[in-house]
Amino acid sequence: MIQDLLKDAESRMKKVVSKYKEELAGMRTGRASTAIVENIKVDYYGSEMPLKQLATISTPEPNQILIQTWDQNAVKSIEKAIQEANIGANPQTEGNLIRLILPPMTEERRKEMVKQLHKIAEEYRIAVRNIRRDIKEDIESLKSEGISEDDIKRGLDQLQKITDKYINQINQLTEEKEEDILSL
Repeated sequence: MIQDLLKDAESRMKKVVSKYKEELAGMRTGRASTAIVENIKVDYYGSEMPLKQLATISTPEPNQILIQTWDQNAVKSIEKAIQEANIGANPQTEGNLIRLILPPMTEERRKEMVKQLHKIAEEYRIAVRNIRRDIKEDIESLKSEGISEDDIKRGLDQLQKITDKYINQINQLTEEKEEDILSL
C-alpha cells in the first residue's frame, strides 16, 4: 500500500522535473537554440499548432535561427506568432525562409532572465512539495486501515527522501541554466 503511494509520488515528481527541463530548453540564453521557437503556437487554418509541426528549424550560426516552412501559406501566420511570442528578435522573411537574428543579451536582460528563472524554479519546487503533501495525507490516512505507526513513519521518511531528490534536481538544473544565461 505505502510502496504504491511512494511509486506514484516518484512518477509524478519525475514528470514535474521533466516538464521543468522542457521549460528551461525554451528559455533564451546567450546563443540560439531551436527550443526557443519550437513550441510557439501558430494559428494554421483555424487551429493552434506548434511551430515545429509546420517547419524545419535549425541554427546555422550561434546567434541565428532559420525556419524553413513547408507551406508557403503559413509564412505570415508564423511571422505573426513569432512577433507575439516576444522572443527579442524580429523575423526576416525570404520566400518560405524565416530568419531570426538574436541580438546579444544585455547584462540587464540577463539579470532579468535569471530572476524569471528563479521564479519558474520555485513554481516547480512548489509542485513537487504539493505532490509530497498529497501523498503524505494518503499515507497518514492508512492509520485507520490498520497499518502500523512504524510503517507509516518509514513511508513518510522515504517520501521525504524522494522529495529531496527531485527538489535537488530542480536546484541543479536551475544553477546550470543560470550559469548558461550569465556566461557571455
